[in-house]
Amino acid sequence: MRVGLDIASLALKRLVAAIVVVSGDAGLVPAMKLARREGLRVFLDTLGRTSVRSELKVHADRVL
Repeated sequence: MRVGLDIASLALKRLVAAIVVVSGDAGLVPAMKLARREGLRVFLDTLGRTSVRSELKVHADRVL
């Protein structure tokens, strides 16, 4: 939950232009959606895992 709050805070304060999410946790979807609505680019790094939740991929601008 703390990571999601950090993403939201960075997005709302416009402190960054992009974020890189290194996670397979679908709990970050709301924060990713907020970040994109606020104009941030959202990159998802799956670390090569193939079993990442599809919700994460949908809400990322690019999957690495």
